[in-house]
Amino acid sequence: MPHPENVSPHPFPPDVSFDGGDLDCGNGLLLLIRKHIDPLERGGLLEILSLDSTVEVDLPALCRLTGNELVNQHKGSTTIGGTDHPQWSFLVSKGAFTAPAASEPGPEPEAYAADPEIATHPGKRTKKQRKKPQMAITQEVVTPVIPTELPAPAPAPAIEPLAVVNMGSWPRPSWLLRALHEHLEGRLPDAEFQAAADDAVRLVVAAQERGGADVVSDGEMRRDNYSSFVGGLLDNCQLIPITDLLPYVDDPIEFERELRALDVPAGEIRHPAVFGPLGRSRPLAVHEAEFVQSITNKPIKVDLPGPYLLTRTMWMECISDRAYDNREDLARDIVRVLREELHHLLAAGVALIQLDEPVLTEVVYGLVGERGRTFMCGALGDRLGVEDELALARDLCRR
Repeated sequence: MPHPENVSPHPFPPDVSFDGGDLDCGNGLLLLIRKHIDPLERGGLLEILSLDSTVEVDLPALCRLTGNELVNQHKGSTTIGGTDHPQWSFLVSKGAFTAPAASEPGPEPEAYAADPEIATHPGKRTKKQRKKPQMAITQEVVTPVIPTELPAPAPAPAIEPLAVVNMGSWPRPSWLLRALHEHLEGRLPDAEFQAAADDAVRLVVAAQERGGADVVSDGEMRRDNYSSFVGGLLDNCQLIPITDLLPYVDDPIEFERELRALDVPAGEIRHPAVFGPLGRSRPLAVHEAEFVQSITNKPIKVDLPGPYLLTRTMWMECISDRAYDNREDLARDIVRVLREELHHLLAAGVALIQLDEPVLTEVVYGLVGERGRTFMCGALGDRLGVEDELALARDLCRR
């Protein structure tokens, strides 16, 4: 939607503009921002109109976390129903912004925040502003199909004692990472991404064979993350950038600090959000195994995130409680879809399946009373005692 009177208050004209109305960052505005900024090229400008005052606080922190640049912001007014209302306009660059060599002068950029506390601590919100709204979603809830029968295992090569086996993921080449992020943003067709991933898997498998590995894997080349990738494949689950969780945490400053400590840009990490009953209408990893089988005669190993890890990662009250009363109910369906995937992997002749449960180290060694590492486990701050959590993890893995 164009700016009122088709006049932009910014020093540079936006490539795209939309009106977020009175939505705040926790009630759908972030989804609209992603929808409009993802298709832009690097350096493209997005204008965001908003009637919500909290956006003035949240947007600078969001821009820092995502690597985008808040070029300018302007506070004006608009008339709704005969009444004047304050309206904010933000100009955001996708990535770093470089001003054109020759451009018409525009209004001077305004300060990000007049409130000195906010200016000193960007992203800090008052207790009144720290609300826990229901996160908006962009997909419709579908009824999952639960199979009545599962395939039996196929014969698989035996694994010799002391066999050399790849542990997990392999480093991905820079060209594959670029393709992955463009694919997640909807700017690269699936067929083109899969072709690039095929090439990367060929390199990984060849390296394992040269190294004398007895069992090979695809190095998780197609996955954006070792655990969250399932969010883009399961029914009624959606991958959202982890930076979109900013409006839901009690301490945005600490959350931002944790994300900045990661070894990858926070804007490139996506988190699974469950908004309906889970189902497995698409394979999680069978397609990965089948491609590896097509290029090697070695036994195949596949890694899957464990049921406790997925339960902890995918349970977020602002979303998951639409479909599940508690995390134990969610865990029941996570176990079911993992069992379905295990059956199909074994039926495809996979020799070894590994379940990853790295978050158990945080359960055992994390400080009592601390919220835990939010970026790894959205609900870890609500954990029970160590023995109770380990008992739950054992039960889920056995099931």
